[in-house]
Amino acid sequence: MASLSPQSILQTVFGYNQFRHQQQAIVEHVIDGRDALVLMPTGGGKSLCYQIPALAREGLAIVVSPLIALMQDQVEALQQLGVNAAFLNSSLGAEESSRITRQVIAGEIKLLYVAPERLMVSSFLNMLDEVHQHVGLALFAIDEAHCVSQWGHDFRPEYLQLGQLAEMFPDVPRIALTATADKRTREEIVTRLHLQDAERFLSSFDRPNIFYRIVPRNSRASSCWRSSPSGAVTPASFTACRARRWKRWPRFSPSRASRRCRTTPVCPTICAPITRSASSTRKA
Repeated sequence: MASLSPQSILQTVFGYNQFRHQQQAIVEHVIDGRDALVLMPTGGGKSLCYQIPALAREGLAIVVSPLIALMQDQVEALQQLGVNAAFLNSSLGAEESSRITRQVIAGEIKLLYVAPERLMVSSFLNMLDEVHQHVGLALFAIDEAHCVSQWGHDFRPEYLQLGQLAEMFPDVPRIALTATADKRTREEIVTRLHLQDAERFLSSFDRPNIFYRIVPRNSRASSCWRSSPSGAVTPASFTACRARRWKRWPRFSPSRASRRCRTTPVCPTICAPITRSASSTRKA
């Protein structure tokens, strides 16, 4: 597949006819072996910016992801498309982890998702060095790169160690991606991940399909659900409420089951249709 063009991979593997916004420029930049910092809103197609270069370049692509649920979702989606992808995290048993490790060393895996804690362990780095010599490393993709910021609420101290990759594997391109980074956070990402020479791709955060509306609350809690101009609640609707207790909303069918979350008296809570158990977003 490394012989295919980015456009061919986009069409034959992912089923899209054309790139969106800056995707093509980012993809071609990374395929050429250069580093990149990508700031793109959620839903903007960040994953394709490293998945296509991973398939276009020779060797194994390492994707650093902070959450088990993110790894599982992306790996399952790639496997359904026929891509040899896998993850290594704490949800796997010793036997399964050993099997995947053997496949990685043998060059049978194209994209491997790992948590930063596992990536920077000496035994794992030694394995990557062996892979680099015999199979090759296509790239390092650092997803949710804002986790490197010590000023952010998603700070993960393990992300600070990822800057060492520039010294250990200087010939392997690195792409850092995030949907949450103001100017100061972007500078912190660049400094801590040693991406001073990386091209920066900053996309617009204008989302015409998202709006804010503030209305007074009536006597009944159900009024909180008037979150759209028409008053209708859809699976994509979010409502900010104050709440102190867990509460099910009985008015809605199971497909739109929603929960009102426990918070402090002054904190707003996002009440939204539940599509996944909260436990699936635990740290890897």
